[in-house]
Amino acid sequence: MSIDALGDALLAVARSAIGGSLGLPGGADPSHPGLSRPAATFVTLKMHGELRGCIGTLEPVRPLGLDVRENALAAAFRDPRFLPLTTGEFEATTVEVSLLSESRALDIAGEDDLLAQLHPGHDGLVLQYGHHRATFLPQVWDALADPRDFVVALKRKAGLPADFWSPRMVVSRYGVTKWAEAAAVAAKAGATLRR
Repeated sequence: MSIDALGDALLAVARSAIGGSLGLPGGADPSHPGLSRPAATFVTLKMHGELRGCIGTLEPVRPLGLDVRENALAAAFRDPRFLPLTTGEFEATTVEVSLLSESRALDIAGEDDLLAQLHPGHDGLVLQYGHHRATFLPQVWDALADPRDFVVALKRKAGLPADFWSPRMVVSRYGVTKWAEAAAVAAKAGATLRR
């Protein structure tokens, strides 16, 4: 099966999980051989082009299909930045699923070295220092194209000062394969779930 078939299955899993939780009838669960392998994913919800929820996992600790399902529900109903998604909002909400590659710690001599090693538009980053930890998906480069701005915002997300640096900081890089619904597809899927 193709990578597009996997993406279609993942988007269907996410949309069906959210719709089912809202009490909307859904179709049969999609099948794809890749859904049973362990994987780490993020599910991002957007409404009218604006972020409406984003939750994920960084380690492949559960089967791909289950990871997407649980992250979709968390993004819709438990993202602390937003109120839980309502049935009325669901049709206008588009779903995006990001499948993460294995992350690899970077060998860096300092912040300037980190900035020199970054691949804007491609790298997802995890920053960790003690109990402080945060990640940005590669999609965040669309809003923060400058590497320094990207790293500063990631440090702030982790609860660290913008000018903070320590040799004990661990920064890991990962990539994603991403699938996203178009707005028209989301509206059609929402209508199908309501039938």
